[in-house]
Amino acid sequence: MSERDGETAEALIARMARGEERALARFYDAFHGRVYAFALRLVREPADAAEVLNEVMLEVWRRAAGFEGRSRALTWVLGIAHHKAIDRVRSRRPAFADDAVLEHVADDAPAAAEVLARLEDRARLQACLERLSDAHRLVLHLAFFDDLPYPEIAEVVGVPLGTVKTRVFHAKQLLKQCLAGDEPVRARAPGG
Repeated sequence: MSERDGETAEALIARMARGEERALARFYDAFHGRVYAFALRLVREPADAAEVLNEVMLEVWRRAAGFEGRSRALTWVLGIAHHKAIDRVRSRRPAFADDAVLEHVADDAPAAAEVLARLEDRARLQACLERLSDAHRLVLHLAFFDDLPYPEIAEVVGVPLGTVKTRVFHAKQLLKQCLAGDEPVRARAPGG
């Protein structure tokens, strides 16, 4: 969250704890994109991700008074999002996921050959990521897309720091192996 206006996410949480609805609106504006993207990676359905986002923000509102500041606000919120998304995945019936992703090309589109090469690289990377276990994909997402340090990832996921380090290491090795053309073994992380 930008502190250009002098108010941190933690300050907004404190205001929410006092019942200030405007603080929730500002908090939502600051975090809804990251929470939605994080939830979408876990639940894989836009409608489900939107529901998770709503549940998370409601939970933030309800639990604001219990926020002790032992972690950053983002870590706290993503921890709530992780639990809500896992609950949603567990509660829904198995469904076939549509993995087709629409690609958007900018107005200053590069040559067709370059676009095709990028799409192939992206598709290859996506295919390799899909071969990883859910636990491995999750830690990679938190580390590289949400830019969380390992201790915060451990807090979000609810596992020891050493487990996070091991999962990231193995996930990177499996991803590297797959991208090199070798078929990775679908490794299952302990507890994940």
